[in-house]
Amino acid sequence: MSEPIALLHRLIRTIPDFPQPGIQFKDITPILADGDGFRAAVDLFIAQIQDANVQKVVGIDARGFLFGAAVAYALGLGFIPVRKKGKLPWKTQHHSYTLEYGTNTVEIHEDAVSPGERVALIDDLLATGGTASAAVNLVRQLGGEVVKAIFLIELDFLGGRKNLTGIPVTTFLQY
Repeated sequence: MSEPIALLHRLIRTIPDFPQPGIQFKDITPILADGDGFRAAVDLFIAQIQDANVQKVVGIDARGFLFGAAVAYALGLGFIPVRKKGKLPWKTQHHSYTLEYGTNTVEIHEDAVSPGERVALIDDLLATGGTASAAVNLVRQLGGEVVKAIFLIELDFLGGRKNLTGIPVTTFLQY
């Protein structure tokens, strides 16, 4: 295990029974609060996309914004937020997807990605892959290409990668 990965692993806080009984929530806020930890996480994301000829970074609401915006800034790229429905102020494209108990909808500004643009998708967690898959669909609706999907944490027992078929997926911490 590399030193940055070991540091991140030590900083993750597991909170039992949050937000409901039986869930072992992986809290990333200690990483954000630790300068070395936050830098290590951002540097790992940067290393995954700096040579991928990416024009923009897409971050998923809300913790994907924290890492994605920092990566975009460091590489001089544009940043695109994919938000929950009703949170973006201008014309949007939306995509709905099924959750275990119901549905959710995410949106992107309709001018956020130009046809042919290569983007990297960044979020803190890959669980079932529903939200990430919806974000990929939004980029594709606009004519963009998701060339990489990168997550700080993967709950691999939930099989979220299967919803991102054809896209290289990188995760740094697996549970």
